Amino acid sequence: MSVNEQSPRKAYDRTDEILKVENATIQFGGVVAVNDLDLVVRQGEIVSLIGPNGAGKTTAFNIITGVYAPTNGAVYFKGQKVVQNHPRGKMKKLYAGKDGEKYMNFPVIEPSPDELTKLGMARTFQNIRLFKSRTVFENILIAKHLRRTSNFFEATFGLNKEEEEQMKASALDLLKIVGLEDVKDELATSLPYGKQRRLEIARAMATSPELLLLDEPAAGMNPQETLELAEFIKELRDKYQYTILIIEHHMDLVMKISERIYVLEFGHLIAEGTPAEIQNNEAVINAYLGVSEDA
Repeated sequence: MSVNEQSPRKAYDRTDEILKVENATIQFGGVVAVNDLDLVVRQGEIVSLIGPNGAGKTTAFNIITGVYAPTNGAVYFKGQKVVQNHPRGKMKKLYAGKDGEKYMNFPVIEPSPDELTKLGMARTFQNIRLFKSRTVFENILIAKHLRRTSNFFEATFGLNKEEEEQMKASALDLLKIVGLEDVKDELATSLPYGKQRRLEIARAMATSPELLLLDEPAAGMNPQETLELAEFIKELRDKYQYTILIIEHHMDLVMKISERIYVLEFGHLIAEGTPAEIQNNEAVINAYLGVSEDA
């Protein structure tokens, strides 16, 4: 079963759950990479998912965005169940996660990443994935085509000129928003690292999402670039009404912009709360710093 990309959209307020992850487990052979993850992001929030290296953060993102099908569990977007699975085939015997029977009587839902993007969630990647041979402007315009309404016949015979011009104008407006209009004709890979990160976020924005998922957006940035990124992310939420879920190792950034934080360790959720609560959580401190043998 695939996601119905024509599902009607409803109005939300700050109390609404835009994303809900329920019992999400993914197992590769005998290794349980994420185990029974429950996570909620409400409309208008900035939420962070943190944890030590290998904790399962990017794997969780891949489940949410359709890159990986979970072995078990479900994902809801704006109240609609968009991902669902249960242990099948050999995994029925191998399964080592929780609640393996919970979804057995429900249909499997395995959308592709582009289907989920069309529904309104867009992501960036830990390793920048720009179109290397394309300009800054072309990177944005290509993403804009996800929302085009013209068909192949109309495009072939130039019957979609008005829509193309609208998309070009919209792409330029977006570059102005992110401060890249002055480099629009440069190759994307010629930009400094911080601007490439910003371009990747802008490309995600070009798909007209409601939820942005940012995978380590501050990776490789210097302190000044990280400070500018923090202000940029807050502006995306405050001025442009995006809801944002972030994976990040840069704790200063996480604590500065997050309203709530989830913490993973070895695939398990060990804590959730406000930045102040997480900073003082003993389980989180032990996960990051380790426990003394004398403790």
